[in-house]
Amino acid sequence: MRHKFTKTSSIYLGIKFRKQWQLLQKITCGLCLIFGCWLFFTTLNLVWASSQPTSALFVLGGSIRREIYVAQKAPQDPQIPILISQGSPDPCIWLIFQREAAALQNVWLENCANSTFENFYYGIPILRRWKVHKVKLITSPTHLPRAKWMAQILLGAHGIWVESEIVQEDGVPGNYESGLKTGLDVTRSLLWAVLSQVVQPQCSNVTRLAEVDMQAWESRGFKCERQGEVGSGE
Repeated sequence: MRHKFTKTSSIYLGIKFRKQWQLLQKITCGLCLIFGCWLFFTTLNLVWASSQPTSALFVLGGSIRREIYVAQKAPQDPQIPILISQGSPDPCIWLIFQREAAALQNVWLENCANSTFENFYYGIPILRRWKVHKVKLITSPTHLPRAKWMAQILLGAHGIWVESEIVQEDGVPGNYESGLKTGLDVTRSLLWAVLSQVVQPQCSNVTRLAEVDMQAWESRGFKCERQGEVGSGE
């Protein structure tokens, strides 16, 4: 009797296992189908975006030379929005744009990021709100290839085509590169490329350059990088 019960239990467990396995296979196939469709349409969007005009300039902080470069470039097309992610102090950027006679209204300063990964973490939701399809990524040679790979993964996952513009630096660079650092950032970028489809972090410290309160900054003092050749405010 006990043997018969044990055999019946084994058959029941076997049937239950097969059903669970079949369910798992269906779920896996469904997820693969969804991923395949997403990848197909994202690729189509990227091919289309690559042929479009640049719709935003994205500056990664790390050297004031990058802000000087974008300020000199801005008057060529003042309608293109500029996002500067954790760059130089706000008044330094304001002074640079004023010196270059560049419009301030279309320039936004994001001051939440504390790493290259966070540049994209906080920058992507802003670029998506702007409905950007093609972006010029502005950084320095010392920041490559890590920044470019991360941009292609993270922005590309949202159908945003990336082109890079490299700004030469003077003095000590603001970015230190290593194989380990690059590997870790590329790995988490691949993970975030998927998660960022549903999670949209918001930076609470985004300022339009035209709204920077220079009187307040001058009253408490500030310092700019020497190579920026703008006043320290002290």
